[in-house]
Amino acid sequence: MVTAPAPRFTASTQKRLRRLNLATSLPPVVFAAVVLVYMDARVWWHVVVLAPGAVAALVAFERWTANDLARFALPCVVVAGAVWPVGVLVTGSPNAYWGICAVGSLALREVRRRRALAMAGLFGFVAVIGATRLLVQRDDLGGVLGLYVLIPTVLTVVVTALTVAGERFFDLIRELEQTREREAELAVMRERVRFASDLHDIQGHTLHVVKLKIALAQRLLDRDTARAQKELRETYALVSDTIAQTKELAYAQRRLNLTAEVENAKNLFEAAGIRVRVTREAEADARSSELLGQVLRETTTNILRHAQATQVQITLTGAGITIVNDGVTAGTLPELRGLAALRQRVTGDGGELIVEQSDERFLTAAAFPPARAHAAPTASGEDAR
Repeated sequence: MVTAPAPRFTASTQKRLRRLNLATSLPPVVFAAVVLVYMDARVWWHVVVLAPGAVAALVAFERWTANDLARFALPCVVVAGAVWPVGVLVTGSPNAYWGICAVGSLALREVRRRRALAMAGLFGFVAVIGATRLLVQRDDLGGVLGLYVLIPTVLTVVVTALTVAGERFFDLIRELEQTREREAELAVMRERVRFASDLHDIQGHTLHVVKLKIALAQRLLDRDTARAQKELRETYALVSDTIAQTKELAYAQRRLNLTAEVENAKNLFEAAGIRVRVTREAEADARSSELLGQVLRETTTNILRHAQATQVQITLTGAGITIVNDGVTAGTLPELRGLAALRQRVTGDGGELIVEQSDERFLTAAAFPPARAHAAPTASGEDAR
């Protein structure tokens, strides 16, 4: 049976997106912070005044990539918001808005209600504080409005718009991941329905026949004891055979059709959002194909259950099958009891089952020697002669 794969977005995808954001965006952000502080600082104590705003922006960005900004949003906003008026009125730093611009645009994500009002408050704060420069620089109205009001406000609007767009992008990724999870769950449900259908085929008819035979034996018990005993013996044999078939089904030991198993695995992987490539170099003989189908079914279950796979390669040859998947998250080879049991059966039938893990790729291969692989055609040829 195939069980539902674990949710993918919570761990693997978020971690990859965080690494990508830090690798691509953090260096430019740090560089911009250093350059802006350097441009505005004319004496050493200017650095002391302006640096907290840059640090607050960097902390907010790092926590935002970790999806943990809520705990740090308010302190960062307070620090960056305090640096801007000090920069305007004390140090004469037109770029001191950068901290509140970055922190404010990121902190808007944590505002669940009246976000438009909070956004207008951020833009208004930047513009009004910038305009207070006129209190100390009254003789240059155009320069103050340009450097301290217009440019900071426009750039804050642009950065906020880009941040909101980025948030929508992450929401879209999250929805896509959730859709993949739902598709995988539907694939698992289809597999369960198929299992239930097989179980019904085995037991449904048997139980109905058993019911009829027991009813017949009850009627014959008084007038034809020998016939009643015969019916009960047949019922016992029928139940025993059904138990054996049910056990084979539960342990995936029923005779499998390799072609059908390949198609089923392909459908399951595609439903889970995994790219599948099937290469058929040759067809396996009937005796080998049953074991190969069991290997493929067990490997499919393991991939959906344990891996974060994005692509799977299935290769069929006349002597065996090879399944390679990516998305391996464990550092060591996991314990796969189903494949361990199948290894004994394959080895006992003269074949070999290989399970290997390399970097982020996992390989499962079952093969039979050429003599074994061609045993069936040769035998049939001798029979023909």
